[in-house]
Amino acid sequence: MTVVVGYLAGKAGTSALNLGVEAARTLKTSLSVVTVVPKPWTTPSPARIDAEYAQYADKLAADAATQAKECISALDDTLEVSFHKYAHRSAPGGLLQAVADLKAEALVLGSASDGSLGQVVVGSTADRLLHSSPVPLAICPRGYRGSKSHGVTRITAAYPGTADSLHVVQRCAALAEQLQIPLRVITFAVRGRTMYPPEVGLDAETSILQSWALASREALAALKTNGVVGDDVTLQVVTGNGWDQALDAPEWDDGDLLAIGTSPQGPIARVFLGSKGTKIVRHSPVPVLVLPN
Repeated sequence: MTVVVGYLAGKAGTSALNLGVEAARTLKTSLSVVTVVPKPWTTPSPARIDAEYAQYADKLAADAATQAKECISALDDTLEVSFHKYAHRSAPGGLLQAVADLKAEALVLGSASDGSLGQVVVGSTADRLLHSSPVPLAICPRGYRGSKSHGVTRITAAYPGTADSLHVVQRCAALAEQLQIPLRVITFAVRGRTMYPPEVGLDAETSILQSWALASREALAALKTNGVVGDDVTLQVVTGNGWDQALDAPEWDDGDLLAIGTSPQGPIARVFLGSKGTKIVRHSPVPVLVLPN
């Protein structure tokens, strides 16, 4: 088993490598750096363009391996690391093939480079993999430099209080116990700009939000009553006037990891986020771990 991290030199920085090293160190496993290069056309070119294209792809992979090796060595020179090149028509397709070939237990990606620093920015590759990855997918905020503790120090499980999301809390509880780190479970209650029709009124809207928060606290308390989590687990309901406020409201510590569940899609367990899950991911200030159903 290994942690696969997707990396291409010069694209989106080294944040994915930073998180990949932390993930491999925390799980006490190896790290596999995968670079996906464009797959050349199968029809030979009379102008030898196909040979030049292959050389270009080889250079992309070699440059990525060189830069990744330098970065990883500076972070942890004791880590077992391997480097792989996959030629594929798409980056998501190449990474999925790598996950299968290398028997990965997790896939790590960085944020896209066209968003705000310090928040998760889902690019086209991550967006596709959020719908198709068969293994847990970790995405770090843009510009992520790693934690001072060099590993995960607490897991926060986002729990909407529904029966089909209970597996997320159970898996997070098992992982926290395995890693000997604290677990926190949070339910996010958000008042959107158009949460209710204007004629309802702000007082009624606030009352409904408060009632929903109360029901969420009861659902969280049931986790301890039913033995899903231990008495030492922190339970919290967080409200906000938007997803940005809701995700900023909790206290986030160095080494925090936010875990979120998924919705089922088809007969195979895959990552597939609903609308609320996608918003939580996009507003998270810490690395996010998305767990398949």
